[in-house]
Amino acid sequence: MKLLLAVILPALATAAAAQSFTVGTARAERGQAATGAIEVPAGTDPGTSIPVVVVNGARRGPVLAIVSGAHGTEYASIIAVERLIGRLDPAQVSGTVILVPLVNRASFDQKVVHVNPVDGKSMNRFYPGRIDGTQTERASYLITREVVARCDHLIDLHGGDLDESLRPYSYWTPTGRAEQDRVSREMVLAFGLDHIIVSADRPQDPAASRYLENTATTRGKPSLTAEAGHAGTVEPEDVEALVHGCLGVMRYLGMLAGPVEMVRNPVWIDRVLTVTSEEGGIFYPLVKRGADVTEGMTLGYVTDFFGRKVFEARSPAAGVVLYVCSVPSMTKGGTIANVGVVRTGS
Repeated sequence: MKLLLAVILPALATAAAAQSFTVGTARAERGQAATGAIEVPAGTDPGTSIPVVVVNGARRGPVLAIVSGAHGTEYASIIAVERLIGRLDPAQVSGTVILVPLVNRASFDQKVVHVNPVDGKSMNRFYPGRIDGTQTERASYLITREVVARCDHLIDLHGGDLDESLRPYSYWTPTGRAEQDRVSREMVLAFGLDHIIVSADRPQDPAASRYLENTATTRGKPSLTAEAGHAGTVEPEDVEALVHGCLGVMRYLGMLAGPVEMVRNPVWIDRVLTVTSEEGGIFYPLVKRGADVTEGMTLGYVTDFFGRKVFEARSPAAGVVLYVCSVPSMTKGGTIANVGVVRTGS
């Protein structure tokens, strides 16, 4: 009997451990959800605490990570993940969902656009990070270890920052690996946004992946990025587009019951052209987000502080306005608009 117990008890302990899932300090047993944090230690600058939720489904299945808040004033994406935390019932989920609602806490607290005010770095440009770097780099390292390494698929949510009037769109990154590309492409279609940017120019080296989604992609994990929300607003239709998209991907992956709906006839965007200002001053837009533009069309203009026009911005190609600057403040070299060049033909 003692010999039998010596064999059975370790096996039972291993099976029980396999039922739980841990990210940071969040540990959820099978069929449960748990909250916690990815604790980023202090280094050359202060540490930070990144909230995380683990929804460990009642049945086995894939692991999906959903991350938002790399830019802390892209509020619609942050609220979307908060809504998902409340809507996901572990009893109805097959597999595990890792939810990270807010990566850039300092940006959120201080209402600073684009960067982490602690070190002045974008928290979606320094992956896979390094533990001996600044706060952004340390956070990126730990997200790579705790989130990317433990998931099978990843969704990175963004939106229009305070100075960006943005139309919803998603990104698909082809890799040349047929099966991975098939799954990630179908994930993007299941997400449901009808404008899709083909990111063919992302880094291919896992050690220099730069972006969060690309960090997962270069490690063989089908992933996508989606953006909705404009000028820092939290419009219900933007939040719901992101929530609906994540739930659609979960249904596609077999993590939730229900029919899978793929977006039909999406607009594929092959290139994104950034239009910048040659002068600082006051910006006056002449186009809206989502507008179709022709090559040479005036997108807006900049005046000095006496009302004299000092720069006129024109579209470098025909395409669609993915976003346009939403505030009058304009610096020399600042972004006026992003224009997406639409794929023609099949």
